[in-house]
Amino acid sequence: MKRLLRYLQITVLPFILQLFIRFIYLSSKKTFHLPKKELKDKSYLIAFWHGELIMQPFNFKKLRKKQKISAMISEHRDGEAITRTVQYLGINSLRGSSTRGGVKALIGAIKELKAGNDIAITPDGPKGPRHSVADGIVLIAQKTNTKILFLNVKVDNYWQFKSWDKFVIPKPFSKIDFYISEAYSLDSMENEDAKSFVQEKLLINAMK
Repeated sequence: MKRLLRYLQITVLPFILQLFIRFIYLSSKKTFHLPKKELKDKSYLIAFWHGELIMQPFNFKKLRKKQKISAMISEHRDGEAITRTVQYLGINSLRGSSTRGGVKALIGAIKELKAGNDIAITPDGPKGPRHSVADGIVLIAQKTNTKILFLNVKVDNYWQFKSWDKFVIPKPFSKIDFYISEAYSLDSMENEDAKSFVQEKLLINAMK
């Protein structure tokens, strides 16, 4: 029985979930707020809050249509279902986070960025606190001299979980505003100043 439930969780559920996510996107009225300046760097760090994760693949692909991207996802077993779901939406995965597999994920992220690929990271994931910023994003950005794009999604009609991240799922036929900032560098900043800067930029258009 446990094997069956595990199979359903990591195989059937991700397929159904990605179909539902696509339906939400296709049925909604969408407005994109994209950077005015042309993106000239080969690779970027893509940052967004954990609670706004579900629609971000569409946000990213609107701006970086053919760019390869990998998302940093926890090595917890629940991360496997997330990994398979985002793969359907064109997002690869790097398994590891601040709590599990952190060093491996960090090395993998640096290699991907140096190869010219983008890396997506939720600064407050995988366990919060909500809208906090861990050291990882600053370390990766400064180690690789990579600029950051800050992404937000705001929805007028949605379900919101009572989880630590107040995870948001837009309802079908909603109005969705997608935001992507200009590219910012953290190179000249001290660690705490850089973390405060990341938090400030992500809170500008954050869901309440």
